[in-house]
Amino acid sequence: MLIEHDGERPTVAPSAYVAPTAVLSGDVRVGAGSRILFGAVVSADGGPVHVGDNCIVMEHAVLRGRSGFPLTLGENVLTGPHAHLNGATIEDDVFLATGVSVFPGARVERGAEVRVNAVVHVNTRVTSGATVPIGWIAVGDPAELYPPSAHDEYWPKLKALDFPGTLFHVPRDELTMRRMTGIYGETFGRDIDDLIIEP
Repeated sequence: MLIEHDGERPTVAPSAYVAPTAVLSGDVRVGAGSRILFGAVVSADGGPVHVGDNCIVMEHAVLRGRSGFPLTLGENVLTGPHAHLNGATIEDDVFLATGVSVFPGARVERGAEVRVNAVVHVNTRVTSGATVPIGWIAVGDPAELYPPSAHDEYWPKLKALDFPGTLFHVPRDELTMRRMTGIYGETFGRDIDDLIIEP
């Protein structure tokens, strides 16, 4: 499904494929030879999304551009099922496995691998050719890698990357759930005026 959002329409290269149950909304560009599979959602929520040539976006992945944080995939990027990419830069030849999460301001450099259920946090840079192991967490620039059990070790570094300030422009001690849902409500409320171009 192609949707006009905020006056912007998706553009899909003639040689690309978008599955009938995938959704492309807003300022989304899909490059030549790319494939967007069933149930995937590619949404420009205030920031554009560019999927380069020969990329694969697998089932139920969510790709989102946001205000101040466009989402860019280079060429030959594989995004696995149920992955979540949000306002990040993914360079060429990157493998993002099933269930991966990549947050705003992050950069995954050329040839890197982020394996099953791994997380690349806000403002983190995974260097060219690096691997984030299954279920591990990447934090910092350049990324330091931690197993999930090392929360107490990586939390001070993650806190310094300022997730609330990066995503919501609100200091951590002022970000209540009411404020967060209000910000999201305003952002996603703009969908009310969307126009379905192609069901």
